[in-house]
Amino acid sequence: MIRLHALGKAYRVHGRMRAVLSGIEATFRPGEAVGILGRNGAGKTTLLRLIAGVEHPTSGWVERGMTVSWPLGFAGAMHYSITGADNARFIARIYGKPVAETVEFVDAFAELGEYYRMPARTYSHGMLTRLGFALSMAVDFDCYLVDEAVAAGDSRFAARCRDALEERRGRSAILFVSHVPDLLRQFCTSGAVLQDGRLTRYDDLDQAIAAYQPA
Repeated sequence: MIRLHALGKAYRVHGRMRAVLSGIEATFRPGEAVGILGRNGAGKTTLLRLIAGVEHPTSGWVERGMTVSWPLGFAGAMHYSITGADNARFIARIYGKPVAETVEFVDAFAELGEYYRMPARTYSHGMLTRLGFALSMAVDFDCYLVDEAVAAGDSRFAARCRDALEERRGRSAILFVSHVPDLLRQFCTSGAVLQDGRLTRYDDLDQAIAAYQPA
């Protein structure tokens, strides 16, 4: 279970503190597939980064009773100075996965070709997204955080991402943030709307979409 307690995040902008998230209270349970809707700039990515522990909140805290992935598509999950294959080895050792099997899985999933044996700093943004997604799929997390990464890249890779998430939905929780309701309908059953720094939960995804669309 993941609980958000009075969670808030503010950044300094032009010498002043600007609140992005404020006083968020929410609980996400094992097996839930929650679609979080929000306009561009609403703080969706920030929320996932706080849940993952990539950033620290300005106020409140996150209680994690499940293993949580880094946000899918987050480039900070990898080391740029080493190759894609070495990143896979690193992740395998950190999470106790078979190294050779993990390297092979990431290679097949990301389809980076010869770049897989080159430093990640030589990759394009799309290649980094492929590697980051493949690395996360190589680990069995209790909860996956998805930041619209499934829609990135060419249609063939996007379809592979959707299939991988669909397969994991049966055994893991998914928190999927997007501003596109139809994308969330593919994976999520319940929903939430992030607006003006506040998160409102809904038991049914269609209720969340109806509340979001007039916003």
